[in-house]
Amino acid sequence: MKCSSDALIHDCLRIRLVEERIVELYPSDSIQSPVHLSIGQEAVAVGVCANLQVDDWVFINYRGHAFYLAKGGPLPEFFAELMGRRSGLSKGKAGSMHLAAPDVGIIGASAVVASTISHAVGAALAAKIRCQWKRIFVANFGDGATEQGVFHESLNFASLHRLPVLFLCEDNGLAVHASTRERQSYDLKRLVEAYGIEFHHIDEGYDPDLVFQRSGEVIRGIRDTGAPAFLRIKTSRYREHVGPGEDFSFGYRSREALQSWLAKDPLENRRAEFQEIEREIKEEIDAAVQFAIDSPFPTAEDLLTDV
Repeated sequence: MKCSSDALIHDCLRIRLVEERIVELYPSDSIQSPVHLSIGQEAVAVGVCANLQVDDWVFINYRGHAFYLAKGGPLPEFFAELMGRRSGLSKGKAGSMHLAAPDVGIIGASAVVASTISHAVGAALAAKIRCQWKRIFVANFGDGATEQGVFHESLNFASLHRLPVLFLCEDNGLAVHASTRERQSYDLKRLVEAYGIEFHHIDEGYDPDLVFQRSGEVIRGIRDTGAPAFLRIKTSRYREHVGPGEDFSFGYRSREALQSWLAKDPLENRRAEFQEIEREIKEEIDAAVQFAIDSPFPTAEDLLTDV
Protein backbone atom coordinates (compact mmCIF):
# COMPACT_ATOMS: atom_id res chain seq x y z
CA MET A 1 0.00 0.00 0.00
CA LYS A 2 1.27 3.48 -0.89
CA CYS A 3 0.52 6.67 0.99
CA SER A 4 2.13 10.06 0.43
CA SER A 5 3.92 11.91 3.18
CA ASP A 6 1.61 14.90 2.59
CA ALA A 7 -1.48 12.73 3.12
CA LEU A 8 -0.11 11.36 6.37
CA ILE A 9 0.75 14.84 7.66
CA HIS A 10 -2.70 16.08 6.64
CA ASP A 11 -4.41 13.35 8.64
CA CYS A 12 -2.18 13.95 11.67
CA LEU A 13 -2.86 17.69 11.55
CA ARG A 14 -6.60 17.07 11.18
CA ILE A 15 -6.64 15.00 14.38
CA ARG A 16 -4.57 17.61 16.24
CA LEU A 17 -6.90 20.44 15.15
CA VAL A 18 -10.01 18.43 16.09
CA GLU A 19 -8.63 17.89 19.57
CA GLU A 20 -7.49 21.50 19.89
CA ARG A 21 -11.09 22.46 19.13
CA ILE A 22 -12.22 20.12 21.91
CA VAL A 23 -9.82 21.96 24.24
CA GLU A 24 -11.45 25.26 23.23
CA LEU A 25 -15.00 23.96 23.64
CA TYR A 26 -14.58 22.08 26.89
CA PRO A 27 -14.84 25.02 29.34
CA SER A 28 -18.25 25.91 27.84
CA ASP A 29 -19.68 22.57 29.07
CA SER A 30 -21.03 21.88 25.59
CA ILE A 31 -19.10 18.60 25.59
CA GLN A 32 -21.02 16.23 27.81
CA SER A 33 -18.39 13.60 28.62
CA PRO A 34 -14.84 13.30 29.97
CA VAL A 35 -12.19 13.35 27.24
CA HIS A 36 -8.84 11.57 26.99
CA LEU A 37 -6.99 13.46 24.29
CA SER A 38 -4.57 11.98 21.77
CA ILE A 39 -2.59 15.19 21.24
CA GLY A 40 1.00 14.10 20.65
CA GLN A 41 0.07 10.54 19.62
CA GLU A 42 -1.49 11.23 16.21
CA ALA A 43 1.28 9.72 14.08
CA VAL A 44 0.74 6.29 15.62
CA ALA A 45 -2.91 6.11 14.61
CA VAL A 46 -2.39 7.67 11.18
CA GLY A 47 0.63 5.56 10.24
CA VAL A 48 -0.98 2.29 11.29
CA CYS A 49 -4.46 2.95 9.88
CA ALA A 50 -3.04 3.95 6.49
CA ASN A 51 -2.07 0.28 6.11
CA LEU A 52 -5.51 -1.07 7.01
CA GLN A 53 -8.52 -1.92 4.87
CA VAL A 54 -12.16 -1.08 5.63
CA ASP A 55 -12.89 -4.65 6.76
CA ASP A 56 -9.91 -4.66 9.13
CA TRP A 57 -11.26 -3.98 12.61
CA VAL A 58 -9.62 -1.76 15.20
CA PHE A 59 -10.60 -2.23 18.85
CA ILE A 60 -9.76 1.12 20.39
CA ASN A 61 -9.49 2.19 24.02
CA TYR A 62 -10.89 5.21 25.82
CA ARG A 63 -8.11 7.44 24.39
CA GLY A 64 -9.44 6.64 20.95
CA HIS A 65 -10.14 9.90 19.09
CA ALA A 66 -7.04 9.58 16.89
CA PHE A 67 -7.77 6.02 15.78
CA TYR A 68 -11.44 6.81 15.21
CA LEU A 69 -10.56 9.69 12.89
CA ALA A 70 -7.59 7.97 11.20
CA LYS A 71 -9.74 4.94 10.30
CA GLY A 72 -12.38 7.16 8.68
CA GLY A 73 -14.97 7.78 11.40
CA PRO A 74 -17.35 10.63 10.42
CA LEU A 75 -16.55 13.98 12.04
CA PRO A 76 -20.04 15.58 12.44
CA GLU A 77 -21.38 12.53 14.29
CA PHE A 78 -18.22 12.48 16.41
CA PHE A 79 -18.80 16.01 17.72
CA ALA A 80 -22.52 15.29 18.14
CA GLU A 81 -21.67 12.27 20.29
CA LEU A 82 -19.29 14.28 22.47
CA MET A 83 -22.01 16.90 22.91
CA GLY A 84 -24.61 14.30 23.87
CA ARG A 85 -26.80 14.89 20.81
CA ARG A 86 -29.22 12.47 19.21
CA SER A 87 -27.39 12.60 15.86
CA GLY A 88 -24.23 11.31 17.50
CA LEU A 89 -22.67 7.95 16.80
CA SER A 90 -24.60 6.37 19.68
CA LYS A 91 -27.37 8.96 19.90
CA GLY A 92 -25.38 10.92 22.47
CA LYS A 93 -25.45 8.12 25.05
CA ALA A 94 -21.87 6.85 24.77
CA GLY A 95 -19.62 9.89 24.73
CA SER A 96 -15.90 10.15 24.12
CA MET A 97 -14.81 6.96 25.89
CA HIS A 98 -17.13 4.59 24.00
CA LEU A 99 -16.75 5.58 20.35
CA ALA A 100 -17.84 3.12 17.68
CA ALA A 101 -18.09 3.30 13.90
CA PRO A 102 -18.43 -0.29 12.65
CA ASP A 103 -19.00 0.82 9.05
CA VAL A 104 -15.34 1.86 8.87
CA GLY A 105 -14.03 -0.85 11.18
CA ILE A 106 -13.91 1.01 14.50
CA ILE A 107 -15.36 -1.36 17.08
CA GLY A 108 -16.69 0.01 20.35
CA ALA A 109 -14.25 1.28 22.92
CA SER A 110 -14.48 0.84 26.67
CA ALA A 111 -13.37 2.85 29.68
CA VAL A 112 -12.12 -0.34 31.35
CA VAL A 113 -8.36 -0.72 30.81
CA ALA A 114 -7.42 -3.66 28.53
CA SER A 115 -11.02 -4.82 28.16
CA THR A 116 -11.15 -4.68 24.34
CA ILE A 117 -7.97 -6.73 23.81
CA SER A 118 -9.84 -10.00 24.24
CA HIS A 119 -12.60 -8.70 21.95
CA ALA A 120 -10.07 -8.32 19.13
CA VAL A 121 -8.85 -11.86 19.73
CA GLY A 122 -12.41 -13.21 19.75
CA ALA A 123 -13.24 -11.41 16.51
CA ALA A 124 -10.11 -12.83 14.89
CA LEU A 125 -11.12 -16.34 15.99
CA ALA A 126 -14.59 -15.85 14.49
CA ALA A 127 -13.07 -14.67 11.20
CA LYS A 128 -10.80 -17.71 11.07
CA ILE A 129 -13.71 -20.08 11.72
CA ARG A 130 -15.61 -18.38 8.87
CA CYS A 131 -12.57 -18.64 6.57
CA GLN A 132 -12.39 -14.84 6.22
CA TRP A 133 -8.72 -14.81 5.32
CA LYS A 134 -6.40 -11.78 5.11
CA ARG A 135 -8.37 -9.65 7.58
CA ILE A 136 -6.48 -7.94 10.41
CA PHE A 137 -7.81 -7.34 13.93
CA VAL A 138 -6.00 -4.60 15.82
CA ALA A 139 -6.06 -4.47 19.61
CA ASN A 140 -5.02 -0.92 20.51
CA PHE A 141 -3.96 -0.25 24.10
CA GLY A 142 -1.55 1.71 26.27
CA ASP A 143 1.45 0.33 28.13
CA GLY A 144 -0.54 0.24 31.37
CA ALA A 145 -2.86 -2.38 29.85
CA THR A 146 0.00 -4.87 29.66
CA GLU A 147 -0.28 -5.23 33.45
CA GLN A 148 -3.78 -6.68 33.26
CA GLY A 149 -4.53 -10.40 33.35
CA VAL A 150 -6.64 -10.35 30.19
CA PHE A 151 -3.61 -9.10 28.25
CA HIS A 152 -1.65 -12.26 29.08
CA GLU A 153 -4.62 -14.52 28.41
CA SER A 154 -5.16 -12.85 25.02
CA LEU A 155 -1.51 -13.27 23.98
CA ASN A 156 -1.65 -16.94 24.88
CA PHE A 157 -4.92 -17.61 23.06
CA ALA A 158 -3.95 -15.69 19.90
CA SER A 159 -0.64 -17.53 19.70
CA LEU A 160 -2.11 -20.94 20.47
CA HIS A 161 -4.79 -20.62 17.79
CA ARG A 162 -2.64 -18.64 15.33
CA LEU A 163 -4.96 -15.66 14.95
CA PRO A 164 -4.42 -12.55 12.77
CA VAL A 165 -4.19 -10.03 15.62
CA LEU A 166 -1.96 -6.99 15.76
CA PHE A 167 -1.31 -6.23 19.41
CA LEU A 168 -0.57 -2.51 19.17
CA CYS A 169 0.85 -0.84 22.25
CA GLU A 170 0.96 2.97 22.31
CA ASP A 171 3.69 3.37 24.88
CA ASN A 172 3.70 6.89 26.32
CA GLY A 173 5.39 5.61 29.48
CA LEU A 174 2.51 6.63 31.71
CA ALA A 175 -0.54 5.07 33.31
CA VAL A 176 -2.44 8.06 34.69
CA HIS A 177 0.39 9.62 36.78
CA ALA A 178 2.62 6.55 37.24
CA SER A 179 5.71 5.87 35.13
CA THR A 180 6.67 2.47 33.74
CA ARG A 181 9.43 1.92 36.30
CA GLU A 182 6.89 2.36 39.12
CA ARG A 183 4.55 -0.27 37.67
CA GLN A 184 6.38 -2.98 35.79
CA SER A 185 9.02 -5.48 36.89
CA TYR A 186 8.99 -7.34 33.57
CA ASP A 187 10.63 -6.79 30.20
CA LEU A 188 7.78 -6.47 27.69
CA LYS A 189 9.72 -7.88 24.73
CA ARG A 190 10.74 -11.01 26.62
CA LEU A 191 7.21 -11.45 27.94
CA VAL A 192 5.62 -11.26 24.47
CA GLU A 193 8.20 -13.54 22.91
CA ALA A 194 7.60 -16.09 25.69
CA TYR A 195 4.19 -16.62 24.07
CA GLY A 196 5.80 -17.26 20.68
CA ILE A 197 4.71 -13.91 19.23
CA GLU A 198 7.02 -11.72 17.15
CA PHE A 199 7.86 -8.43 18.87
CA HIS A 200 8.45 -5.22 16.90
CA HIS A 201 9.36 -1.79 18.21
CA ILE A 202 9.32 1.76 16.86
CA ASP A 203 10.98 4.51 18.90
CA GLU A 204 10.03 7.38 16.56
CA GLY A 205 6.29 7.53 17.21
CA TYR A 206 6.28 11.20 16.20
CA ASP A 207 7.13 10.33 12.56
CA PRO A 208 4.05 9.28 10.53
CA ASP A 209 6.13 8.21 7.51
CA LEU A 210 8.29 5.86 9.53
CA VAL A 211 5.31 4.50 11.48
CA PHE A 212 3.50 3.88 8.18
CA GLN A 213 6.45 2.03 6.65
CA ARG A 214 7.40 -0.07 9.67
CA SER A 215 3.84 -0.92 10.75
CA GLY A 216 3.06 -1.80 7.15
CA GLU A 217 5.76 -4.48 7.23
CA VAL A 218 4.28 -5.95 10.40
CA ILE A 219 0.73 -5.87 9.05
CA ARG A 220 1.75 -7.52 5.77
CA GLY A 221 3.43 -10.24 7.80
CA ILE A 222 0.18 -10.94 9.66
CA ARG A 223 -1.81 -11.03 6.40
CA ASP A 224 0.67 -13.46 4.83
CA THR A 225 1.00 -15.84 7.78
CA GLY A 226 -2.28 -15.44 9.69
CA ALA A 227 -0.21 -15.34 12.88
CA PRO A 228 -0.33 -12.60 15.55
CA ALA A 229 2.36 -9.96 16.02
CA PHE A 230 3.11 -7.34 18.65
CA LEU A 231 4.11 -3.76 17.85
CA ARG A 232 5.14 -1.28 20.52
CA ILE A 233 5.38 2.34 19.41
CA LYS A 234 6.90 4.89 21.74
CA THR A 235 4.92 8.11 21.87
CA SER A 236 4.14 11.04 24.15
CA ARG A 237 0.96 12.34 25.71
CA TYR A 238 1.07 16.15 25.70
CA ARG A 239 -2.04 16.82 27.77
CA GLU A 240 -3.28 15.59 31.14
CA HIS A 241 -4.52 12.04 31.60
CA VAL A 242 -8.16 13.08 31.36
CA GLY A 243 -9.34 16.52 30.40
CA PRO A 244 -8.22 19.36 28.15
CA GLY A 245 -5.53 20.90 30.36
CA GLU A 246 -1.93 20.28 31.36
CA ASP A 247 -0.85 18.54 34.54
CA PHE A 248 2.79 19.40 35.06
CA SER A 249 1.90 20.88 38.45
CA PHE A 250 1.34 17.36 39.82
CA GLY A 251 5.09 16.77 39.65
CA TYR A 252 5.08 13.32 38.04
CA ARG A 253 6.62 14.75 34.86
CA SER A 254 8.16 18.06 33.82
CA ARG A 255 7.59 20.37 30.90
CA GLU A 256 11.35 20.22 30.20
CA ALA A 257 11.17 16.44 29.77
CA LEU A 258 8.59 16.92 27.02
CA GLN A 259 10.70 19.37 25.02
CA SER A 260 12.86 16.76 23.30
CA TRP A 261 9.73 15.12 21.90
CA LEU A 262 8.15 18.42 20.86
CA ALA A 263 11.33 19.34 18.98
CA LYS A 264 10.87 16.25 16.76
CA ASP A 265 7.12 16.59 16.23
CA PRO A 266 6.47 17.78 12.63
CA LEU A 267 3.13 19.28 13.68
CA GLU A 268 5.08 21.52 16.05
CA ASN A 269 8.28 22.34 14.19
CA ARG A 270 6.74 22.55 10.69
CA ARG A 271 3.36 24.08 11.55
CA ALA A 272 4.03 27.22 9.48
CA GLU A 273 4.20 25.06 6.33
CA PHE A 274 0.65 23.82 6.77
CA GLN A 275 -1.30 27.09 6.86
CA GLU A 276 -3.37 26.38 3.76
CA ILE A 277 -4.42 22.86 4.70
CA GLU A 278 -4.98 24.04 8.28
CA ARG A 279 -7.48 26.59 6.99
CA GLU A 280 -9.35 23.90 5.03
CA ILE A 281 -9.41 21.51 7.96
CA LYS A 282 -10.70 24.20 10.31
CA GLU A 283 -13.58 24.88 7.91
CA GLU A 284 -14.48 21.18 8.05
CA ILE A 285 -14.31 21.26 11.84
CA ASP A 286 -16.47 24.41 12.01
CA ALA A 287 -19.16 22.68 9.96
CA ALA A 288 -19.02 19.54 12.12
CA VAL A 289 -19.29 21.52 15.35
CA GLN A 290 -22.24 23.49 13.97
CA PHE A 291 -23.92 20.22 12.96
CA ALA A 292 -23.60 19.03 16.54
CA ILE A 293 -24.86 22.31 18.02
CA ASP A 294 -27.89 22.25 15.72
CA SER A 295 -28.74 18.64 16.57
CA PRO A 296 -31.40 17.81 19.18
CA PHE A 297 -30.73 16.09 22.48
CA PRO A 298 -32.03 12.53 23.00
CA THR A 299 -35.54 12.22 24.38
CA ALA A 300 -36.90 10.02 27.12
CA GLU A 301 -38.03 7.60 24.41
CA ASP A 302 -34.37 7.09 23.43
CA LEU A 303 -33.29 6.02 26.90
CA LEU A 304 -33.70 2.27 26.51
CA THR A 305 -33.19 1.96 22.74
CA ASP A 306 -30.19 0.03 21.33
CA VAL A 307 -29.61 -1.70 24.66
